[in-house]
Amino acid sequence: MQTQRRPLAPQETDHELVWLLVSLGGFVGGALWFAARLPLPHCVFHELTGWPCLTCGATRAAVQFLHGHFAASFLYNPLAFLAYAGLALFDVYALGVLLTRGPRFRLNHFSRAEKSWIRWAIVLVLGVNWIYLLAAHRV
Repeated sequence: MQTQRRPLAPQETDHELVWLLVSLGGFVGGALWFAARLPLPHCVFHELTGWPCLTCGATRAAVQFLHGHFAASFLYNPLAFLAYAGLALFDVYALGVLLTRGPRFRLNHFSRAEKSWIRWAIVLVLGVNWIYLLAAHRV
């Protein structure tokens, strides 16, 4: 794996702008959903099996996270909490890079072994999070 910090090349996709807009659009969409007092979506997996799915508690974790109750957010769904924290950090980075027109951070040239390791790490993290949700069963 190679890391780079470089200016945005001509005709290169501005990932910081794209993903900042996507995350802000998701935030605005969620805020409008709650403002309109629309019902929260139901988990079909939980309704069919009685078990929490991989993302059970993610909506409640998001609400707690946005209210600044980080411990409660973590307890609802640790992986969702980490995703929200990572997204918040990325948004700060992206906004800073866009405002300053600074160099961009890029990860390039992953070897086959690194790609394989990343895939297995993702499966492991998802599995550990699901085991936590099954043990906590806070649905």
